Amino acid sequence: MKKIIILNGPNLNLLGERERKQYGSFTLKDIEKKCKDFADKNKLRVTLYQSNIEGEIVDKIQESRNEYNGLIINAGGYTHTSVAIHDALKILKIPIIELHISNIYNREDFRHKSLISRVSSGVICGFGANGYIMALQAMEEYIDK
Repeated sequence: MKKIIILNGPNLNLLGERERKQYGSFTLKDIEKKCKDFADKNKLRVTLYQSNIEGEIVDKIQESRNEYNGLIINAGGYTHTSVAIHDALKILKIPIIELHISNIYNREDFRHKSLISRVSSGVICGFGANGYIMALQAMEEYIDK
């Protein structure tokens, strides 16, 4: 069974409350349920994790290197600032998909730069909560290659 971890960074625990025009009304729990339902139907094992703390995300990335077949990450604001997360991802020998709910290229200029893209197999952004399912589909196919 393919094992995939989905990591969510800072402030994603407040989906549904924050910036509804940007992110919609769905919550992180809604996304987690959609991902688990998709995983069950497609015989995947999905682990979901969220933290507002950079070091905890780095720890989880490091732990995933021998446990998972693929990693999906929505690093939130750390996408644009965290060399530590970039360096941890760079160590991995598994596929990585960078994910964003909003289209970061339609937003503030500082969001146009991602430190994660260089170490990712691909990037999905701008499709709202559906991006998580798109990332799972892409990861499932990528692992099969």
